[in-house]
Amino acid sequence: MAEAILHALSKIGSVGLNNEVSAVRKKLSKKVASLYELPVKIEEFGVQLKAMNNVMRDFGTTHLTNNVIKGWIADVRKLAYHVEDVIDRYSYEALKLKEDGFLRWYDIRSSRHITVFSIILEDVIQIEEEIRCVIETRKLILEDVIQIEEEIRCVIEMRNYGSITVQSSENEDADIGRKKPEGSFPELVSDEDLVGIDENRSKLTEWLTTNEEETTLITVSGMGGLGKTSLVKTVYDREKDNFPDAHAWIVVSEIYNVVDLLAKLLTKIQRQSPPSVDVALGHHADVYELTEAIQKTLQDRKCLIVLDDVWEREAYTRMCNAFQGLQGSRVMITTRREDVAALAPRGRRLLLQPLGSVESFKLFCSIAFHNNSPACKCPPELEKVAAAVVRGCHGLPLAIVYSGRVLSAKEQTEHTWNQIYNHLWSELQGNDHVQAILNRSYHDLPGYLRNCFLYCTLLPQGQPMPRESLVRLWIAEGFTRKREDCTAEEVAEECLMELIDRNMLQVVERDEHFRVSTCKMHDIVRDLALAVAKEQRFGSANDQGELMLLDTDQVRWFSTCGWSDSNNTAPGGVKFTRLRTLVSIGSCSNMLSSVFSESIYLTVLELEDSPINQVPASIGNLFHLRYIGLRRTQVR
Repeated sequence: MAEAILHALSKIGSVGLNNEVSAVRKKLSKKVASLYELPVKIEEFGVQLKAMNNVMRDFGTTHLTNNVIKGWIADVRKLAYHVEDVIDRYSYEALKLKEDGFLRWYDIRSSRHITVFSIILEDVIQIEEEIRCVIETRKLILEDVIQIEEEIRCVIEMRNYGSITVQSSENEDADIGRKKPEGSFPELVSDEDLVGIDENRSKLTEWLTTNEEETTLITVSGMGGLGKTSLVKTVYDREKDNFPDAHAWIVVSEIYNVVDLLAKLLTKIQRQSPPSVDVALGHHADVYELTEAIQKTLQDRKCLIVLDDVWEREAYTRMCNAFQGLQGSRVMITTRREDVAALAPRGRRLLLQPLGSVESFKLFCSIAFHNNSPACKCPPELEKVAAAVVRGCHGLPLAIVYSGRVLSAKEQTEHTWNQIYNHLWSELQGNDHVQAILNRSYHDLPGYLRNCFLYCTLLPQGQPMPRESLVRLWIAEGFTRKREDCTAEEVAEECLMELIDRNMLQVVERDEHFRVSTCKMHDIVRDLALAVAKEQRFGSANDQGELMLLDTDQVRWFSTCGWSDSNNTAPGGVKFTRLRTLVSIGSCSNMLSSVFSESIYLTVLELEDSPINQVPASIGNLFHLRYIGLRRTQVR
């Protein structure tokens, strides 16, 4: 929404302070008189963008489902991107001229440069026209908003939902009773906050601790949002000490690579191996070699292995030879698929069901009122609206947690909560209740967090995201900037912790100082982020290498994680003229030369784990490049 505007405004603020740019402008103004007015025009762009930003803040989350308003916001975003491109092109060309010695020889070599800056001025004129159109549309939309609010008030006055009379303010605006969160939230749902799981936890614990000598497979299944991972994680954390020889938690996910999974498993169990076990493998070990190495490491040892979020039977069947036949060992699988759950014997399958009304309300209160008192009791005046919100979650713990998170950050008054419920009510009429709650959670994010959140979709699904990498990438993109009291790194880490507090990201591992080491995005949350990223023209490719957006002239962030040059859609000859970011983790792509030659705005280049042995010399022409990642490549 406003994130693109804020980014463009930061560029506007920096270009006017650049002495080299100013010097070139003064020289060229003798040849192109209108160029002298360019700084004034750019300042005017800033004024107009700030005004549009204020209008969008007034819209806030109240009207974001209105298609007319969404269309206008898309136009503003496109305008902001255009402004940013022009400013970056202007800065690039001006400093390039200075480097070429143009300030001394401009009379002799001026024709080409005059042409370039004349084109930039044509872009400026086009932006001025775009601003006029957006302003005219804004006037019409504001009239529509007044009418929409009047219609909403009429509907609210006529509607009683159950025993709740939903109230509305005469001046309903975006920040409905927003209050600053007090303290930090628990991670997703902490062990003590989980409700309605005692029976299932006891059952899983019993299956883990039986005297069965052979390796036993246990599966936990159910639809997304039921808390399969949370349940198994509590059991795993409690029982792993009973498997001191070896225990490991492996996230599989929908897109997986068996070699990578086995390599992670080997790495984790080797940390727990006695010194006598020495298994060394090369960088390109295959399934057979890794299976042998794991078997050797686990020989005569009792182990506990969790395979989280398994989507295909083959993921297990191709791995299981590595840990089958171990005396007293246990393997636990979480899955949404019943064919995967059927891998386990009937007596070792657990099918989760939605929570009952009592458990649902208890879980909601533990999240929404965690700051009120140790008892987390719901105030009497909020009981009716809280019950209605919980009913809309249909017993799905993920939806209950997210709705509790949204409401916990608002003023806890009957009036404010009724307004929030009214905004959720229409969305909750559909079949995808979890998605409706998540949409509201996304729109409730402050503007500075939205790009940080969407950026996570560029990284591979299911792969833990290191804290340090996210922090560096966000800073390179300009999403977080230093403040008077904080460095850019500290601001970025604050953003990461706030996304975790809001459960938009989940902690995977912590270091010895209890700082977040790696985190991940829940699959359902990632689906939401991908949909929003596509709508807002992030232009990411999915992990299977299928383009989400084919309009490459508009793509600004592009991911080719897992791409192979054998893909039929491999874009070796495609030109990304507005590309800002390329994330190509573990990809073998033939696009690099094309990117370097055509993507003059490239700011971030992440090539981690890619089998490349050299970087084209033309990388030196990437004037805006602020980040390059070459970890675990073959570049020497």
